[in-house]
Amino acid sequence: MFFIDTSRNGKPVYDAIVNQSLDNYLVNDLRLEGHGLILYVNNPSVIIGVNQNAYAEVNLPYLKKKKLQLVRRTSGGGAVYHDYGNFIFENIVIGNDDHFADYAYFAQPIIDALHDMGAKTVEMRGRNDIVVDDKKFSGMTMFKVGDSFAAGGTLMFDLDMDTASKVLTPEKDKLESKGVKSVNKRITNIKPYLDEPFRSMSPVEFKDELLKCIFKVDKLSDIKTYKLTDHDWEIIDSRLKDKYDTDAWNYGKNPGFTNYVSKHFDIGTVAFNFSLKDNKISNIKIYGDFITGGDITLIEKSLLGAEFTNDGLTSALEKVDLEANLGKIQPQALVDLLLS
Repeated sequence: MFFIDTSRNGKPVYDAIVNQSLDNYLVNDLRLEGHGLILYVNNPSVIIGVNQNAYAEVNLPYLKKKKLQLVRRTSGGGAVYHDYGNFIFENIVIGNDDHFADYAYFAQPIIDALHDMGAKTVEMRGRNDIVVDDKKFSGMTMFKVGDSFAAGGTLMFDLDMDTASKVLTPEKDKLESKGVKSVNKRITNIKPYLDEPFRSMSPVEFKDELLKCIFKVDKLSDIKTYKLTDHDWEIIDSRLKDKYDTDAWNYGKNPGFTNYVSKHFDIGTVAFNFSLKDNKISNIKIYGDFITGGDITLIEKSLLGAEFTNDGLTSALEKVDLEANLGKIQPQALVDLLLS
């Protein structure tokens, strides 16, 4: 494994829109052979999954009042709040997809490093969370392109919990499925669980120590490193203008269809926004924090025009590969949600 230095002109980049586009460039364009790691910090911002509806997941008036960025990442997963007390780690794996969807594999170096720093109760929990004393401080996600992929997540060190709780509006069903009543009760910072001197470190100091622990070196200079070049940044900048630095990408459109239903399943939250005409689905859009390497538009197309009955919806869903394009879920579960 090697480190990919994403600083620019010798200074760290905090712009969340820029940082969230890096994995796409590294996987699709630069393609450094092997297993690379990036570790960066975003300015105060809300990051949403590629398939999420910003209008349903985020308190947009509060976001605009606090002048927070809204950024859509290129992978799945849920909405999260980032600030200078939070780290984002991503593994960039080129030319080998053996460990795609294996969250535990990529979580283990982080877990081992935090154990070494004194947080002995850190462990992997559920589909893609890293927890300490049953409280989540890291959520992970992935996306895949051919035989290459990016796998990473957040690491809450000293995040502003008050702002996070106010700007994020997770669906009640998702929280109830986890047996909790509020966001504050299910997340925590890792800082209080660390031994000294790590507990008293600034985020910048902790980031350096974390890297040294992950790579098992005494000095940062001992880590094999690729530094993004001026040419790399020229390409990254051009992609931002075309897509990632646009409201169309980050906010998306609120289709405003008549019906909205949502439920949390083992694969994550699945939501349907749809309209009916003559008891048939006339418009439909799928949202959620599920993580898939497939194409959910194939499911939308299969449902468009379907009779809004148990048999009609079941027949439509059986014509598409749900597991490949959404996740391991039975057609009847989605039918029941739609009819609810």
